[in-house]
Amino acid sequence: MVTPEAGVARRKVGVGGSMPPVHEIIAQLCRRNPKYATQAYLFVLDALHRRMLELDAPRHITGPELADAVRDLAIKRFGLLARTVLEHWGVHSTSDLGEIVFAMVDRGVLTKEATDSREDFDELFSFERVFEAEYPWGR
Repeated sequence: MVTPEAGVARRKVGVGGSMPPVHEIIAQLCRRNPKYATQAYLFVLDALHRRMLELDAPRHITGPELADAVRDLAIKRFGLLARTVLEHWGVHSTSDLGEIVFAMVDRGVLTKEATDSREDFDELFSFERVFEAEYPWGR
C-alpha cells in the first residue's frame, strides 16, 4: 500500500522545489485538518517503518498490513490504553488510518501504487474488538 519516500526526512526547502522536512509537512497537515494530532501521523510512520524492518526484502505494504502494524505497535507500546491513546489523537477506526496515510501520500511523504485507495483501510477491524474484547492478555 505505502512506501516511505526515500530521503523525505532529509529534504529541505530550497532551489529546485525540494520538499520541506517531514515534521514541517505533518505540522501543515495538522493545521489543515486538526482532526488528527501530530502524534497520529508519526505513529503511523513508525508502524510502517517497523513493519518494513520485519520483511526479508523491501516491498510494497498493503493497507491491511499497515493497519495490523498500527494495531500491534499500539498494543505493544500502550497496552490496555491503546484505544484510548489512538482516539485521543483522533484515530477512531481503520478508516482514519487511511485518511492519515493518504494525506501523507498527497504531500509526497509516502508513495502508493495505482490500485491503492483510502477504501483499502475501511472497516478492517473494530477498535473495540481488537483493543478490548480480543486484547492479547498473554503477550
